[in-house]
Amino acid sequence: MPKTPQSPLNIQRVDARSGSAEILRQLREKLSPSGDVVSPRGRALTEQVFGKPLTPVEVVQTICHDVQTEGTPALLRYLRSLDNADLCADQLRVPADDLAQAHAGADPELIGSIRRIRDNVAEFQTAILHQDVTIEPKPGVRLTQRYVPLRRIGVCVPGGAAAYPSTVLMTVVPAQIAGVKEIAVVAPPTTFGAYNTDMLATCHELGVTEVYRMGGAQAVAALAYGCDCVPAVDKIVGPGNLFVALAKKLVFGTVDIDSFAGPSEVIIVADATARADFIAADLLAQAEHSPGSAILITWEESLIDSVYQELVKQVARLERNDLTLESLEAFGALILVRDEQQACALTDEFAPEHLHIETANPRDQIAKIRNSGAAFLGHHTPVALGDYAAGPSHVLPTGGTCTWAAGLSSNSFLRSGSVTEFDEPALQEIAPDVERLAEKEGLTAHARSVSIRR
Repeated sequence: MPKTPQSPLNIQRVDARSGSAEILRQLREKLSPSGDVVSPRGRALTEQVFGKPLTPVEVVQTICHDVQTEGTPALLRYLRSLDNADLCADQLRVPADDLAQAHAGADPELIGSIRRIRDNVAEFQTAILHQDVTIEPKPGVRLTQRYVPLRRIGVCVPGGAAAYPSTVLMTVVPAQIAGVKEIAVVAPPTTFGAYNTDMLATCHELGVTEVYRMGGAQAVAALAYGCDCVPAVDKIVGPGNLFVALAKKLVFGTVDIDSFAGPSEVIIVADATARADFIAADLLAQAEHSPGSAILITWEESLIDSVYQELVKQVARLERNDLTLESLEAFGALILVRDEQQACALTDEFAPEHLHIETANPRDQIAKIRNSGAAFLGHHTPVALGDYAAGPSHVLPTGGTCTWAAGLSSNSFLRSGSVTEFDEPALQEIAPDVERLAEKEGLTAHARSVSIRR
């Protein structure tokens, strides 16, 4: 395999033709949100706020405990110390007038896009929504599986390095389609968060009236445990940084969560029909998340070189050049495999959040790959379509968890339960089996609850 030429881009190039790619295992470990890695700035802030060095897990445990036991005072205290936001209790919720003004002052073309995307998401989420199922297997027996929407949910919208109206669309619309009546959106008290007019305009367009100026672990704790200013929710969804992810993991059980998500990731499987400039653009789009893992797997050796040259050329044009380059070098890879079969096997092993298949017949490859959060087929289906507009939600399992976890959808906001109904003859028929099994287990009261009716 040709050696990497001297250049400003030091992305890993791996020849995996003679065996499995160890780089995938290493990347999976690096991408794991283990909670024990923190930046120098984060360490300094931790010591300043807590008076001693704490791991992110310890930070989150402390914050969540304080908000649970003290309520609003602790929430406001952490907003001041961590976000430098000096708010009082009645300033936490964004006033309805602010939402309306943001919508009135928004770019009309943006509002038009939001409406079209909302319709796309609503159409897909409605089509996949579970419906009650009733069967009558025998005379006098009626069995139903019913689906009831959650009463109240919380949505975390990031607001650190960029504003994310798309997250509002991809979380709120599926919840609304499911029938959730109360939706509370929380975003950090920043210019990219709860003070961002595009994000607020999107909330208003979707009919969201509860938006709160709070983020981080303290917002997750407030949603989970409730306080004077924020009623508790039944489920918390939406992306966030490591502290948000750890807080969601901690409160799971008190409330439901969508997933314990780590950095975003994509694997691109490509053959000779793929364009190198398309692939490079797709890899850079994922690396732009910073951190974001961007991996190419191909059995076309010449494509590796072509994509590399395109990466060098295109990365220089990006606005977030430094962060994207750093992410690409830390979490990216160009992997050469023997053939299509090995490409599919390695992809399945990594179980990526996003899978983009840029081949002549992508349906052939997707049929051989079980594990991906969301798959995008063909040369004209970039992952960004799913991020912003196609219809499925962009909130997806990461860190290899899509071997068992599913992406967010309208069904994520339903609670399933069964309804059983027997008449007397039907009870008489099944009673001996129930009594026999209950007695074998020593649960005689169970058996008698049936025999007393015979």
